[in-house]
Amino acid sequence: MIKNIISGIKAYFGAFSLISKLKLWKYFAIPMLISFVTFIVIFTSAYGLSDNIGGFISKIWIWDWGKDTFSSISNFIGGLIVLVIGIILFKHIIMALSAPFMSPVSEKIEAHFTGNLPHSHRDTTFMQQLWRGIRINGRNLFMELLLTIPILLLKFIPIVNIFSTILLFMVQAYYAGFGNMDYTLERHFQYKDSLQFVRKHRGLAIGNGIIFILCLLIPVLGVILVLPLSVTAASTRTVEAIQLTNKPVNAT
Repeated sequence: MIKNIISGIKAYFGAFSLISKLKLWKYFAIPMLISFVTFIVIFTSAYGLSDNIGGFISKIWIWDWGKDTFSSISNFIGGLIVLVIGIILFKHIIMALSAPFMSPVSEKIEAHFTGNLPHSHRDTTFMQQLWRGIRINGRNLFMELLLTIPILLLKFIPIVNIFSTILLFMVQAYYAGFGNMDYTLERHFQYKDSLQFVRKHRGLAIGNGIIFILCLLIPVLGVILVLPLSVTAASTRTVEAIQLTNKPVNAT
């Protein structure tokens, strides 16, 4: 799996040049706008909630001794919870709403590498692509929150919280890469088959998602460029993975 993680990361190295070569920037205009607006709405709201969550957590400590220390820890944990959930919501919202705009990008990248014409794949409409994006990312949002909440609780356990941070980051990366890979998979596989495909190639998803999450740490520019770069990188590796499987490329 480590090899696939590295492969998913390395795919970003040629993303800029491939976007320019295939003249794909025009397709990213609306998704980049969606990313920017969603970021402003979610994180502006989240910033105001961090102190409230920290204050709520601090009430658990009913004793006077150590109260200041616990309050400081609670504020940190509250801010972390808001940050993590904010990132989770952000990535699934933008990937779901951008699905109809990202599918053509993925298709052009696949045609560039394989020579396959659009009619050789499943023919889906704008609304079908949007619904697929909402369905996949809605499912992934639920699963990610289900895994994230117990991991966040581990933050209260010394030493263990170090490993929980790594685990939390990997979970975030996996589901980010999952969404990016599905822009290609939707032309080849039905819903359930796509889930199985990503599980089998989870290393590629994690590698792609690692850079996706790191891009979000870059103020403004990272939020705007995260989809163009991550979708381009994911499409190249997903096409390669599909070619290496024995499954037929046309969905039944």
